[in-house]
Amino acid sequence: MNKNSPIGIFDSGVGGTSIWKEVEKLLPFEHTIYLADSINAPYGDKSADDIIALSIKNVDKLLSLKCKIIIVACNTATTNAISVLRNKYDIPIIGIEPAIKPAALQTNSKSIGILATKGTLSSALFSKTTKEFTKDINVVEIIGEGLVPLIEKGNLDGPEMMALLKKHIQPMIDANVDYLVLGCSHYPYIIPQLKMILPDNVKIIDSGEAVAKQTKTILQSLDLLREETSAPTLQFYTNAKTRTLEFLLKEYSKIITIEKKDF
Repeated sequence: MNKNSPIGIFDSGVGGTSIWKEVEKLLPFEHTIYLADSINAPYGDKSADDIIALSIKNVDKLLSLKCKIIIVACNTATTNAISVLRNKYDIPIIGIEPAIKPAALQTNSKSIGILATKGTLSSALFSKTTKEFTKDINVVEIIGEGLVPLIEKGNLDGPEMMALLKKHIQPMIDANVDYLVLGCSHYPYIIPQLKMILPDNVKIIDSGEAVAKQTKTILQSLDLLREETSAPTLQFYTNAKTRTLEFLLKEYSKIITIEKKDF
């Protein structure tokens, strides 16, 4: 590992680009390599063993590309595989978990909603975190069934998406939640649609900024921050079609490269 090596990021598809955007904003001179494992999306419907195997495959690929730190930009992969990855590899590995703690500490209605994949909600790590921070708080857990495939297609605001969101969010509205925790890195892309459905008092929390800050903290502590101020290399690899990545990252089109690769 050296200071000029890239930050490696992977997700079950395009959703983790919401995390990448926060990292790029906070660390604008760092090289980055992003893997979109879209051919296997969503991870949330898979077994823990399959999620671990896919996560190991992705980390191996990023290490072969000489990454100095790995961000698991997938809630499902983090909650199911992070301990295995940290035990297996001698490299800093940062995970992403639903931001339950800040929601639990700030709620006034004592009722919070969590929208996540089945794989995240059923994991031992999620259960432990929830129990630790949500005593005396009503937690409405909703599996965002069908959302990731639509986002992977770039279908963010069509009638099918809006119908699904209304179905998923209504139990939270009925329970008077005042915080909605997004438990999947794909979901920040549908925040505008969620705001159309939720009451105005409901605050939406995702983990992107916190992950970026943690990445910077760890790189600083290891003296691995890139010191050069020349333009970094920003690479995106997908094992499916590039169209949705190009759509979600269109404002960065002049500074990034997107390529279809097998991995």
